[in-house]
This record gives sequence, C-alpha cells and structure tokens, in this order.
Amino acid sequence: MKLLVTGASGFVGGAVVRAARARGWEVRGIGRRALAEDGYAAIDLTRPFDLDFRPDVVVHAAARSSPWGREREFTAQNIDGTRHVLDFCATHGCPHLVHISTAAVLYRREHQLNLDEQTPPPEQPINDYARTKLAAERLVRGYGGSWAILRPRAVFGPGDTVVFPRILRALERGRLPLIESDRPVFGDVIFVDTLADYILRAAERRATGVYHVTNNEPVEIYAFLRRICEGLNLPPPTRRVSATRALRLAAFVETIYRCLPFLGEPPVTRFGVSVFAWSKTFDARRTLRDLGPPSVSLEEGLRRFLAAERARRSAPLSPP
Repeated sequence: MKLLVTGASGFVGGAVVRAARARGWEVRGIGRRALAEDGYAAIDLTRPFDLDFRPDVVVHAAARSSPWGREREFTAQNIDGTRHVLDFCATHGCPHLVHISTAAVLYRREHQLNLDEQTPPPEQPINDYARTKLAAERLVRGYGGSWAILRPRAVFGPGDTVVFPRILRALERGRLPLIESDRPVFGDVIFVDTLADYILRAAERRATGVYHVTNNEPVEIYAFLRRICEGLNLPPPTRRVSATRALRLAAFVETIYRCLPFLGEPPVTRFGVSVFAWSKTFDARRTLRDLGPPSVSLEEGLRRFLAAERARRSAPLSPP
C-alpha cells in the first residue's frame, strides 16, 4: 500500500503515519511544520502543490482544528487546502481519498442524540471551523475518484493539541465551571489510536460514503472529567453557572477578542460552553458494520492518556 498523509506533523495525521508504517506500508507525509523525518515534506496546502509520488490512497487529515481563529485562516487551510489536495489526486491517478472531517459539522446549540450519517447539518454552522469543514466535505463529494468522509468526535490521547490541553489549562487556573443543564450531558469521544486504525481500515477496504467514528461508548461528560482530574491530581470544577449566563459571557468575551486580535484565543468561547451544556452522541452502526469495532477500548485509551500526561508533567524541563 502506498499512502500519502496530509497533516502528518499533527496529532491525528502523525498517528496515522505511525500506524501505517507499523503495518509495513510505504508512507509519505506532508504538513506545515518542518520535521527531520524520512518520507516527510513541509508543504503549505493553501497553495497548489505536487509530489513525485503516486499513492494508492490519500488520507487528508490536514486542517485548522480549533474553536477560535481568523475566518480567512479557516478558509485557506480547510477549504483551499482540501481543493488543492483534490487537484493533486486528480492529476495522480485519482487514488482513494479518506477525508477526515469532524462531527462538529452537525452541531446545534441543543441536545443531539444518536445522530446518524443522514442527519442534515444546520443551516448556520456553529463556528468557522464547522462551516469550513462542511464546505470541505462538499468539495470531497464532487471528487472524481472514490472517497470516504470520516467524522470523529472529541479525539483524545497522548499528543492531543486541541481538546484536552484547553480543558486542563482551564482546570489548573480554576476557570472551568460546572455548566448547569436541564439533564445530564453525555458525549461520544474517540481515542486517537482507535481513530488511526479506523482510517487505515477505510483505506484498506476502500470504504465509501460518510462514517461517524467514535469509541461507541458515550460518557457522562463531567463524570469523565472527574476521572481525569483524579488521575492527574487536579481539582475538579465546583463553581456552577447556568448555560445561558455562560453563553452570554462567552459571546461578550469573543467580541472583545475579535476587536483586539493581538490578545490571541479567548479563555472562553460559545463552542467551548456548548461542549458541556448539551449532549452530543452519534449512531456508529454504519462504522461498526463496514469497519469493525474500536481497536482500543475507552478504558484502555483513558489509561494510556493519563499515563502519558503524568509522564509529561513529571519530565524535567529542557535546558534553555
């Protein structure tokens, strides 16, 4: 198998590269960052590109994955980047394409349970990330070769740069409240190695269509968070705030940070509030039928994540 992985310097793309090489596949990786690694090239996907490589499968994992950022950056990296990957594929034999999207394309500010692949997206996506990933999906649907769109939800594990780093920073600073909801809030998550295996199964089996990929073990969000707090010896959140008040505060803070972009990412966003305010679970039956069960259980994935995070926190600081 000859495999090209975009976003190979990132969390998900890097896991796919490692898993594919462990299977003996011939792998090329591209990404924004420079890496001293065989078979890797630093390439800016916001511009047209070419490689002297004709892959059997392309895994498009590169994206701007963040709850916050400039609209033009999301557009360039998620829409233009996908268009340039499709152009590459069209001129290199139309290999099978596995596009990594996100479950966020379906998010609404309400409880959503057992969403399947036929669930229509909202007319107004929840943020720029969801909007541009949905636009990228539409581009992929027009690809001349075979394709699969995988929609993971809340990917976690060692090396995570998106989900838990933000949560853990908020916990450490005492800034993560208990968002009050009208019912317990449940959510699906997926361990990164499980996701990487699903991606490679989609490549091997030439799976086609849209797939919701999770660990198929929905968790009660705050109970899951308390387990992480216990495992890392962090204080769990205790301060309570209503979802309505939290959303108003987040909207106010977002306005300030948009007016003053040099401040960076705001400490709270409406997207972040929504994660704790409303349930998001997904029907994974199509994935289980076509791609099989999760390769790593949620319990084992949590154990590995906590072990890696404890090791990272106890490691001595590198000398300047």
